[in-house]
Amino acid sequence: MLKVAIIGAGAISTAHIETYLKFPERCQVVAISDIYAEKAEARIRQHQLEAKAVSDYTELLGQDIDLVSICTPPYTHAELAVAFLEAGVHVLVEKPMASSLEECDLMNEAASRSGKLLSVVAQNRFKTPMMRLKSILESGLMGDIVHAQVDSLWWRGHCYYDLWWRGTWEKEGGGCTLNHAVHHIDAWLWMMGQPADVQAFMTNTSHDNAEVEDLSVGIFRYKSGALAQVTSSTVHHGQEQQLIFQGTRARVSAPWQVKASTALTNGFPEDNHELEAELQRCYEALPEVVYEGHAGQIDNVLTAIEGGGPVLIDGLSGRQTLEVIIGIYKAASTGLLVKFPIQKDDPYYTRSGMQANATHFYEKKTSVASFADLKITTGSDYK
Repeated sequence: MLKVAIIGAGAISTAHIETYLKFPERCQVVAISDIYAEKAEARIRQHQLEAKAVSDYTELLGQDIDLVSICTPPYTHAELAVAFLEAGVHVLVEKPMASSLEECDLMNEAASRSGKLLSVVAQNRFKTPMMRLKSILESGLMGDIVHAQVDSLWWRGHCYYDLWWRGTWEKEGGGCTLNHAVHHIDAWLWMMGQPADVQAFMTNTSHDNAEVEDLSVGIFRYKSGALAQVTSSTVHHGQEQQLIFQGTRARVSAPWQVKASTALTNGFPEDNHELEAELQRCYEALPEVVYEGHAGQIDNVLTAIEGGGPVLIDGLSGRQTLEVIIGIYKAASTGLLVKFPIQKDDPYYTRSGMQANATHFYEKKTSVASFADLKITTGSDYK
């Protein structure tokens, strides 16, 4: 029986707690920590846990705990992860992994030294359409990928950025590109690999209570010549989210859709129904995941701890995603073409460098300690 602690009792902590409760034979939540002790106590009452509430996470470092879920603001992730890893505790940290590449490296180094698992939340990978889409891309049936379109479109009201840690480069680490599109950027990189360089634009159109962007567009180039475009937004009504991959022989996407073309003698397209049917059969024959979303990832982490195997999303994968996001911020702030990898002597490698150099759109005007515990949205099911 693995003993679990939750660090941070905000809205996303509920997804972690509810998932751990799905595996009562394998784990038990024994502690919740939050700087506001009453929030930790409220979570314990809400889920009827036999757990203790603490306001200082360091009280848990010497306790008999096997795994922590870090559900705090991004700027705290590195400090917390390193502390628990060095205390001999496995770590599952919410997205984004950290607020700088320097912090990612500190976290990965601590995981390597301690021999403990470090996994970064990317729950969209653990959804049947995403798993199937990756398998289809790897099958080669659609040919070489020449273009990817990633639409991470969300909508958030003006008051969203009133929460005390949101809307600043210091504490949130960025806007929609970092904290919303991180899901889709992770999935795209998992399926297509690391690009060579990026050009980008970003703006803040609707949230003048935030320093950070609420809309960005990045154009990426691969060494193969393939291109990818990533739109990140918290200003899109309807919150449509999709990944589309164009191959030399066919187009596939999540939500699932398949189209294939062959050329007429004049070069214009004709539907290739045979290939479409083959891709459809392959897609439908692939298995469904047993546990979706956070449940899938936590099952993966528990299984890795129990059996000593790897996790699907480790700290190196989390760092790769953040590096691409940092590339968007640097390109949009400087107007330059940004090449990967980003080096350690780059101003955008550190959190202080990001704060000093990234574009500040507005100053944060309002700060509230917490919102009412209302429903939150965590993305599409891609079906």
